[in-house]
Amino acid sequence: MKKIDTTALMAAYRPALIPLEKNLTAAVFPLMKIFPAEFCLRQARKEGLVTQQSPVVESSSGTMALGLAIVCNWIGQQLTIVTDYACDDVLKRRLEDLGTRVERVSAPAATGGYQRARLDRLEEICHSTPGSWWVNQYDNPGNPGAYNEFAAQLIESLGRVDCLIGTVGSGGSVCGSGTYLRTLFPEMKIIGVDTFNSALFGQPDGQRKLRGLGNSLLPRNLDHRMFDEIHWVSAAEAFTATRLLHRTTSLFRGATSGAAWLVARYWAAQHPESQVVCIFPDDGNRYTNDVYHDQYLSEQNLWLSELPDRPRRSASPLEAGPHWSMIEWGRRSYSEVMTPLTFVNKGA
Repeated sequence: MKKIDTTALMAAYRPALIPLEKNLTAAVFPLMKIFPAEFCLRQARKEGLVTQQSPVVESSSGTMALGLAIVCNWIGQQLTIVTDYACDDVLKRRLEDLGTRVERVSAPAATGGYQRARLDRLEEICHSTPGSWWVNQYDNPGNPGAYNEFAAQLIESLGRVDCLIGTVGSGGSVCGSGTYLRTLFPEMKIIGVDTFNSALFGQPDGQRKLRGLGNSLLPRNLDHRMFDEIHWVSAAEAFTATRLLHRTTSLFRGATSGAAWLVARYWAAQHPESQVVCIFPDDGNRYTNDVYHDQYLSEQNLWLSELPDRPRRSASPLEAGPHWSMIEWGRRSYSEVMTPLTFVNKGA
């Protein structure tokens, strides 16, 4: 067993809080998902769910995989990641260099897409590997619980937060930090950023070019009642915003950061007296062959000559799109938003 004190190593991954506008601060993470990776494993060991000999398994195509690979490398824990085509060769090689076993599923499931196919394969691995432990970032309460320290950092540095804006995938970062912050600031606005063809906030599931946010399934860690607004952005809008963010601030970030920034700078400009924080989850290294590749953007028609200056307001998730759209979610549950729409559609 490795004898590494992870405290100092984790401190290196704390986000920098960078002011982008007078009332807009970006929480710039080197690798955000390392926090739930470390916290979930630590809690599992404390509760006796994981021993040094327990094989750890997880489904991920991006930064959660990398966060787990780093932490498991530190503590000498065996790790298997089930992934898909979105895990590029560079990331796969890095995971394997850290000692992780990587399995790619080759085709999507009939329902639930690649995420369902990955989960099906993960279940097979768990059944055939005695003593294995599934991290389960979508449903594990340790995922949102890992962001208490981040929320405390915001309070210590900024004093107050009036609006928190972040992209949504598993629901961990926004719901976790938002829950903590709302104990002190109950009126604080929370704005979720999703993409089209994601099932998280009521759109039909479909193919998505924008990685790092969205989902084909509804995670238990996503508390819809936390959100005041939901914004959907297209891949082209997120990619263009990411490039503009880099050009104007020198921040070399991933497309999820660009999507969050697109929404955050608009909201901050509309509310100049509010202290706004937006979450930038990871850097741009995984995006050199798409977001930062001019030929790719041109060939895929993913470069915009200019960004929209505001979203289109929609009455329901089913009316959102095809360009940047938003809905007043109003801290309602998923069923409160969607049940009336289902009733109307059935009666039509």
